[in-house]
Amino acid sequence: MEKGILISFEGGEACGKTSQIKRLVSYLKEKGIEVVTSKEPGGTPLGEAVRNILLHSNLEICPRAEALLFNASRVQNVLDVIKPALEQGKVVILDRFYDSTYAYEGYAGNLEVEELRPIIDFAICGAVPDLTFLLDIDFDEALRRKNADENLKNLDRFESKGKAYHEKVRSGFLQLAKDNAERFCVIDAKKPREEVFEEIKKEIEKRFDIKD
Repeated sequence: MEKGILISFEGGEACGKTSQIKRLVSYLKEKGIEVVTSKEPGGTPLGEAVRNILLHSNLEICPRAEALLFNASRVQNVLDVIKPALEQGKVVILDRFYDSTYAYEGYAGNLEVEELRPIIDFAICGAVPDLTFLLDIDFDEALRRKNADENLKNLDRFESKGKAYHEKVRSGFLQLAKDNAERFCVIDAKKPREEVFEEIKKEIEKRFDIKD
């Protein structure tokens, strides 16, 4: 593979991003493809420090401050992890990228998308996903999953926000997918995990030169 590929996974809480990313990484590595994974916020020492503030502190953080903190983490991740891996021809898989800022701080946080756009453009330094998987799930199903899984019960700042907030997040993601249909692949995350991964694998094989 001569050119690197950038793939992002988006979706609301408990949509299954983490498990699907692990499956995809294993699948690609079995084919001899070098893969780098990262997450938002995080991916670098600065990103992990920002992650701790955003997700696990008791601070009152307004949506504008959230957006700036996310993008501070983002630019460091782009420059230190994402772009170098792409330049080496690797596949980079992200657990969230800038679409989350539009969905959470924009649509759910009531910030104008046009206000966020120049900040995000500055932070991503031209790094736009070749493909974005949106694992779509409604709030009630996400809550059921959280209640059924001990590993999901400890809520962070975002997960602890109410149903109305998370419904706005979901609506925001779906609007982003509609506006960027050539980049997004929307998958019903309520389906069994095996079926979800089959859809992911088929989309990957359809779009990229990945053969058995």
